Amino acid sequence: MSAASPDHPIADSDELADFCADLRRHAYVCVDTEFIRDKTYWPQLCLIQLSAAADGDPDDGPAACVDVLAEGLDLQPVYDLLADERVLKVFHAARQDLEIFFIRTGRVPAPIFDTQVAAMVCGYGDQVGYEALVRKICRSELDKSSRFTDWAARPLEAKQLRYAQADVTHLRRIYESLAGQLEKSGRADWLTEEMGVLTNPETYRTDPDEAWRRLKHRNAKPRMLAVLKEVAAWREREAQSRDVPRNRILRDDSLLDVAASAPTDGKALKRIRGLPGGFADGKFGAAVLAAVERGLALPKEARPVVERSEPLPSTLQPLVDLLKVLLKANAAQAGVASRLVANADDLERIAADDAADVPALKGWRRKLFGDQALALKHGQIALTAGPDGVELIQRD
Repeated sequence: MSAASPDHPIADSDELADFCADLRRHAYVCVDTEFIRDKTYWPQLCLIQLSAAADGDPDDGPAACVDVLAEGLDLQPVYDLLADERVLKVFHAARQDLEIFFIRTGRVPAPIFDTQVAAMVCGYGDQVGYEALVRKICRSELDKSSRFTDWAARPLEAKQLRYAQADVTHLRRIYESLAGQLEKSGRADWLTEEMGVLTNPETYRTDPDEAWRRLKHRNAKPRMLAVLKEVAAWREREAQSRDVPRNRILRDDSLLDVAASAPTDGKALKRIRGLPGGFADGKFGAAVLAAVERGLALPKEARPVVERSEPLPSTLQPLVDLLKVLLKANAAQAGVASRLVANADDLERIAADDAADVPALKGWRRKLFGDQALALKHGQIALTAGPDGVELIQRD
């Protein structure tokens, strides 16, 4: 099958079925999406871009945009392709794309290869953008003029479609380059380990009863947290059922004020700052008061508790600083993004506890950094400045 024209998206079910059948004959397929979410709770999928390499040539092959909003278009062939475990699905910064397909199908596409994570393993920096990889690997520049387009508006212009399709045509060469680098360096298993989180359905499930955890607050008293949990869960369910952003139901700051003051009647609710006019007297007001009542009624043993980590002793801060130097040195020497190996919290926990439950003390991260971090902590190695940067010294 010849490559579809980038100026005309697929909008016919039979054409899409034929196109996806062709893609399923390839070893890998590059995938991207365009969606909007500013006026809805759930992402509104507008366009799917798909491509594959022709006879091993990443600069050529079938590629097309799929007009998700086309009337009567059956997307099942796309979903079947994404579920086909014989075909590797290549994304860049896959999390939001995978969430969309999980919401629509109840399944996470697999197997996958995320070029952003792969680029971090290959030393291209922390959370490197697609545009940067196109420039560095493909030696090309992207036309950015359609970046902030309205993907829900129809008809789409040819310029928009070419911009969208470029997100999966360049991705072929990026994938093959990064896959080759991983194979050559023996780090292919590193990426497989990272993909485990992205392909886990639990990553994309939204539990309203856990919505309170995303809200930043200073009051950690169980009574306040119990009310916060119930009101946040009510708002989450309301936003989901109405498919509107959370703040369209109740703004974060107002929700926190409700949790802190725990109003038990309409008069008290009206005193909460930032509530829209008439909120307290309407059905939302009644629902909030009911949620507050549920929170206050929770027995003490059932109230949420936030585990507060003990502040790091000041005597350990110099050790954390040394661990940061070691991390940067090891990551630079290995050609891997330091953020992928450990973060500041990991270093503090290692400084305080040899058996800290952190990724840096497990798997490939331990071999790259964790074992030396513990050796540095216990004086078995030291750091010094050398002609090529930081050097390690073994101590007797």
